Amino acid sequence: MDQILGQVLRNAVWERLDMLSDLANRADEPSLVSVARSELPRLTDGWREMLRSHEPDDRGDCPTCSTRWHKVKAPCTVWQVAHEHLVAGGLATGQPTKRKYRRRTTSPAHASTETRVPEQSGPAERTGRHALVSQPAAQHAMTGSPAR
Repeated sequence: MDQILGQVLRNAVWERLDMLSDLANRADEPSLVSVARSELPRLTDGWREMLRSHEPDDRGDCPTCSTRWHKVKAPCTVWQVAHEHLVAGGLATGQPTKRKYRRRTTSPAHASTETRVPEQSGPAERTGRHALVSQPAAQHAMTGSPAR
């Protein structure tokens, strides 16, 4: 049951990120301003909360990434990714610093082995949407027009 709940949670998060990316790429200016005002504070709060849990302890280890037998020195990969996307990526001249990723769909039996693969560009990249979030609703949010 935990694997199924975990898969539903992961799919919902990936779907939300997909929807926000679609909005950023395709929405009109007033919609973008509205989304930025509502979503940017939520995203920054989420980053802060996640990064707090990865703050190094007194020995310089990440308490979240470390185990009893394997200590992970700070900065852990979470801090490295945060820096790359929030600081270094923001300084780039429009060139992405790394490839974009999307999730590879897996069967429920293999939900714990979910991996990410490079995202491909073009209309084919928008397949495999999560069943809990309807495609027309996401399109309505992007365009402001009723779903057909």
